Amino acid sequence: MVIKWQYVLRAGNIRRVFLPDVWVYMYKSPLVLSLALILSGCQLTASDSASTDVASNNVEQQLDGASPSDINDALMINAQYQQLTDIDEPPPVFDDVWERIRYQLSIDVPQNRPVVAERNYYARHQAYLDRISKRAEPYLYFIVEEVEKRQMPIEIALLPIVESAFDPFGYSHRSASGIWQFMPQTGERFDLKQNWWYDGRRDIVQSTRAALDYLSYLHKTLEGDWLNAIAAYNSGEGRLLRAIKKNRKKHLPTDFWSLDLPKETTSYVPKLLALSDLVKRSDEFGVKWQPIINAQVVEAVNVGSQIDLALAADMADISLTELYRLNPGFNRWATDPNGPHFLLLPSDKVEAFTDKLAKTEQKDRLRWQQYVVARGDSLSVIAKKFSTSTNAIKTLNKLSSNTIRVGQQLLVPLSDGEINSQHLPKSVRMAANKATRKKLSHKVASGDTLWDISREYDVTIAELATWNKLKKDAVLRVGQKLTVYKEEKSQLAATQIKERTITYKVRQGDSLARIAAKFNVSVEDIIKWNSLAGQKYIQPGQKLKLKVDVRSA
Repeated sequence: MVIKWQYVLRAGNIRRVFLPDVWVYMYKSPLVLSLALILSGCQLTASDSASTDVASNNVEQQLDGASPSDINDALMINAQYQQLTDIDEPPPVFDDVWERIRYQLSIDVPQNRPVVAERNYYARHQAYLDRISKRAEPYLYFIVEEVEKRQMPIEIALLPIVESAFDPFGYSHRSASGIWQFMPQTGERFDLKQNWWYDGRRDIVQSTRAALDYLSYLHKTLEGDWLNAIAAYNSGEGRLLRAIKKNRKKHLPTDFWSLDLPKETTSYVPKLLALSDLVKRSDEFGVKWQPIINAQVVEAVNVGSQIDLALAADMADISLTELYRLNPGFNRWATDPNGPHFLLLPSDKVEAFTDKLAKTEQKDRLRWQQYVVARGDSLSVIAKKFSTSTNAIKTLNKLSSNTIRVGQQLLVPLSDGEINSQHLPKSVRMAANKATRKKLSHKVASGDTLWDISREYDVTIAELATWNKLKKDAVLRVGQKLTVYKEEKSQLAATQIKERTITYKVRQGDSLARIAAKFNVSVEDIIKWNSLAGQKYIQPGQKLKLKVDVRSA
């Protein structure tokens, strides 16, 4: 079964939708309304301050310990339907995802010192912005669609740049992981599975769902203030509530710029606003956002059971490296026996993959060998010997318990050898990098921090600190020279993708000639790729497969 992402495309400000006859959900939560009343009540009269403090304490305690079910209730209770009315003006046409984002930016960007400083930094590092676009290319369209579907500010789609520079394998020194940088505990709050086989914090689809759930929840609980919600995503809702409470006691404003927050958080929001400003006014600041095709390029496929990822890559006719890049949540050589059983695959590979999958029996979806149980063996001993897990052996052999006997024949899953990396199997990481390190020297400029330099050279803060025998929070001196080891990747690295098949949805006023010109392909090719010979017309909403050069799109 193929699950295709089909979501609502909006334009104009964030509350306008250009698709008629589409139903959306409007959420009204009693819990949220109650919280909002409690919090807003602090602003009514001075005489209410004592009772408000008590209420704020209760709310703070509740939020700090909110369970996944509480969060779900706050977001989902009493969903009601509202039908959107037709809009006379035609929908805008976006060829590039960055253009689509630019059109919908809505949060005011103050031209204050923190924002200007961050903007100037990003504007000076075009190579960094280029890397971001390359990394974001498989994911950004999906994230934008999800943000639009929830009617959230489109600026939220830029948050993975601040969090991880769109590195799906990024880890922070505090154990945060994935493009949205979830901590283990926060991931658990939002139902992100984490085990030996799989880490949902790195799963693009699941982590995006969780991040938007979290941000929606923060927005509702922090009185509808998006900047405070974004700040709370960085430092936690409890810290924001305490800062708000502190200012209210002093009769001070409670907007983000007025709150007493940690240094990391006070620079976090300006980073996002600076990026928003650079997207909106890229020409003015002389920066370029490498185009990302505004079309679906990957699809989620339900494989139904555990599968060897090397076999899956072969069935999809893609490299193992590309498979892991699209599915970074998997820690091992195979998917989790207990799910999830979804794989993201390039759209043009899905049909052939599903055909091959249907012809492959479940027992043949794992590479295995026969093993005869010896004296002293246990399932855990055998699992360690073959770099697998006891559950995988039990699943493959349909064992209901851990009891085995000497001489018993078992099927044991084969892996690619010992896996030492937290991010990927060692063999896959080596294939992905195919790199040699070149020693460089960086001269510290005014305002430079280890974080800034790590982003410039695409390395981690921990690596910089180790190479230069510094603490991670070290204050740098202007003119100080730092050693940096930069990877030089082969031009033939497996991660390079020159051509990609996309799914294009025909819009009002489109013709084959117009679509061909837009994506630099021929009309004849479009007809061939979509078996359109003999058809006179194409219809709005019709989906076409297009093979496009992503370097020139």
